[in-house]
Amino acid sequence: MRYQSTRGDSPSQSFQGILLGGLAPDGGLYLPTQYPQITTQQLDAWRGLSYADLAYEILSLYCDDIPADDLKVLLHKTYTPQVYCNGRPNDPASEITPIHWLGEEKGAKLGLLCLSNGPTLAFKDMAMQLLGNLFEYALKRANQDLNILGATSGDTGSAAEYAMRGKHGIKVFMLSPRGKMSPFQSAQMYSLQDPNIFNVAVEGVFDDCQDIVKAVSNDLAFKTKYRIGTVNSINWGRVLAQVVYYFQGYLLATQSSTEKVSFAVPSGNFGNVCAGHIARMMGLPIERLVVATNENDVLDEFFKTGIYRARKSAETLHTSSPSMDISKASNFERFIFDLLGQNGARTAKLFKQVEIEGGFDLSKDPAFQTIRQFGFVSGRSTHQNRLETIRNIDEQYGIMIDTHTADGVQVARHYLQKDVPMLVLETALPIKFEETIQEALGRPAECPSAFKDIKTKPQRLMNMPADTMQIKQFIEQHVI
Repeated sequence: MRYQSTRGDSPSQSFQGILLGGLAPDGGLYLPTQYPQITTQQLDAWRGLSYADLAYEILSLYCDDIPADDLKVLLHKTYTPQVYCNGRPNDPASEITPIHWLGEEKGAKLGLLCLSNGPTLAFKDMAMQLLGNLFEYALKRANQDLNILGATSGDTGSAAEYAMRGKHGIKVFMLSPRGKMSPFQSAQMYSLQDPNIFNVAVEGVFDDCQDIVKAVSNDLAFKTKYRIGTVNSINWGRVLAQVVYYFQGYLLATQSSTEKVSFAVPSGNFGNVCAGHIARMMGLPIERLVVATNENDVLDEFFKTGIYRARKSAETLHTSSPSMDISKASNFERFIFDLLGQNGARTAKLFKQVEIEGGFDLSKDPAFQTIRQFGFVSGRSTHQNRLETIRNIDEQYGIMIDTHTADGVQVARHYLQKDVPMLVLETALPIKFEETIQEALGRPAECPSAFKDIKTKPQRLMNMPADTMQIKQFIEQHVI
């Protein structure tokens, strides 16, 4: 399998050739030169496989430069019930991402695809735990080390740090917007004392952090000299790992591979739902991919109008679903590349336009007229919507959900279709957003016992301005 840049001006690469990096040299994101096609016969054959074995069937199509036995060992090391042990009491941990069915609404089964049972209680663990093991494997084979630079609005950071802590040959430099995460999220990250973990709280919003990561990634000389890699969703390995749980959700939700399933995905940076797009392009029978945004609704605006209008930092709202407080969806470029028939030159032109003019308009472009062929629909949720949804799901089904999942449920309900199951991707457990849970339900969020004292632990972090040069200097001082 070879990989191409979405901007069409970088040489093709192998999986291991792009695993440790981020952006392509031309500033684009990597995608396979073609998507493997899955038949109904293959899907039927995969029913009943363990999560690790299902992951092998899918990843082996994309990682053909990793020996099969090595890949199987890595996957079985990653996806165990012992690692993904923080789910609800009656949900089978052996399924890794079990479905928690809520009930039937408008003739459709509505359920949560539980992705938040890992070490940091967020869906990011599903990919990040694997990425940690893949990185360590690749570095050992190459006798190299790696300095990971990432940006987080909350969950990516802790998931990356918990996956990479103590890994040989790896240091992590994680940028987060100071004061913009929940107290629980901040405590998860900043309480880590491992010597290979560096938390940098940046004055600004998530997009400022992401812009710094992109600027460093685009400085090829610096990137090469200091062996800079990334774990944000611009990393193809992370998106690929997320593709697996769409297949797992589909297989758990259906009896026959002729049935269809819809997925509702809380979306900020477009990485999670991009994995669903890839699964659908592979032939997984997905009816709809429901993009659910919060008040930072740049993606909803695009899917409804064809206009992509990235917001400036000052226009990015701080909301009660803060992991989606993103107004420049970096993963969105992968979908636009496919929408434009994988025309790298056009994709490059559009995203250069984003940098210069702040967006682009495809409303009158013939390509936008084909967008429904990709299964995407969208909607927006507000603070009041998520409070009402959290209360409703608690009252109606006796289940507590987090704020981002509430956004997913809120928008999903507008797109229910009779006899088509709707799976809402549960993105985090409620304890990560306890203030809003208290506001919605008048009682504390449920907290797994392992995390009861997380906010009392000493914290280790650096406060810095949103300045790329200063971040570079900090990395220089602390590299391996």
